[in-house]
Amino acid sequence: MDNFQISLMTLEDLDNISSTLSLEFDSFWNYNTIKSEIENPDSIVLVAKENEQIVAFAGIWKAIDIMHLMDIVVAKSHRRKNIASLLMKEIINITLKNNIKELTLEVSQNNLPAINLYTKFGFKELGIRKNYYGVNNNAIIMTLDITDEQCSPLHIDKN
Repeated sequence: MDNFQISLMTLEDLDNISSTLSLEFDSFWNYNTIKSEIENPDSIVLVAKENEQIVAFAGIWKAIDIMHLMDIVVAKSHRRKNIASLLMKEIINITLKNNIKELTLEVSQNNLPAINLYTKFGFKELGIRKNYYGVNNNAIIMTLDITDEQCSPLHIDKN
């Protein structure tokens, strides 16, 4: 995990991955959605880079007293390299820096790799949203109560 750098996504970063978003990242995210989140003062979009190449990104937004994880997306060519875990640690760190102690998310009941990641970090199932991702594809609502002892802070380069 040492070769990956985490930083805030810029519009230039977005332009760099715009042509590969649907092919390489396999997500509901599109250029306009990500651009809107980058420009939203309540959202934070992170990127993980390896040798200046974007290999993953994640989005969170602050909703009063909770932080909501929108998604962690890893390029197909870079999955199973613990990049999602690296991003999750940074998301927990950012949540703490904002004096927020709860992180929530929805995940497809069919997305076992993501469910395993969230469970590994201590997320608990809070409920189900029926057909949230389409017919017979429910969302599992998960939450994490964060304490300072649970994570080792990482730092993002804000420049």
